[in-house]
Formats: sequence, C-alpha cells, structure tokens
Amino acid sequence: MTETHATLSPGAPVFPPGRYGRRREPRRRRPVLTTLLVVATVAALTMVSVRLYRQYGDPMYDAQVISYSDITDTQVVVDFRVHLPDGGSAVCALRARDHAGAEVAREEVPVTATEGQSHVVVRHRLATTARPFIGEVVRCRPPA
Repeated sequence: MTETHATLSPGAPVFPPGRYGRRREPRRRRPVLTTLLVVATVAALTMVSVRLYRQYGDPMYDAQVISYSDITDTQVVVDFRVHLPDGGSAVCALRARDHAGAEVAREEVPVTATEGQSHVVVRHRLATTARPFIGEVVRCRPPA
C-alpha cells in the first residue's frame, strides 16, 4: 500500500485555487536594515555604559567611609578614605540621612593628594537640617 505523502514532490504544497484565500509571496528580507539597527543599538548601549562608568565606576576615585561620629541634631562628622591618582584631586559628594532614610544634608568636598600619595584620609563635619542616622560618601569624581 502506498502512502499519499510519498507521492508528492518535495516543495511547496499545492492548494486548490480560490479554496484557502490568496497566497502571498514570501517577503524579501532586508539584512542591511537589520544590520544597521543592530549596529545603532550596540553604539547607543556602549555610549550609555561609558557615561555611567565615568560617572559612577571609575576605580581611580574610590571612596570608603571609615566612620561617622559626633552625631547631634545639627551635624555628623564623616571620616573617609579616597583612592586618587598619584598627586591628583577629586570632589566627593557626602550626604547624611535620617533614620527614615530621608536626606538631611548633602555637600561636595574637594580632596587633594600630595605627590607620592594615592590614599587620602579626610575628616569632614557635615551640617544637617535634622538629626542624622548615618553619614556616607555617595561618590567621588575628578574635579570639573
């Protein structure tokens, strides 16, 4: 006994005319357009990542909070260490937050290293508008 599918030629199936609606021709692919969209997307993502890296991720301007102390209703003293390029300078953004997490102070502090010095320890008094719970260094960046 022979089977029906074995007797058909390999290729597109043949449908009775007018039975299943009008058949469309296969669309032509546009590899140039697809390639341009991929290249544009990769370029945009690269630009965004470079900008974010410069803004937040430069390891040459790494800061660590050593301690925060002398907490009163109007101040907190923040001790922090900044890793700088040899003899370089930076601007560090400090902030204080209250127990609920609201920001009660923010200040930018200039930091300068001397020749041969790559780590600078800074002690800064941050004036607050309410009693702070924590003092922290948000980020350090090269001076503008």
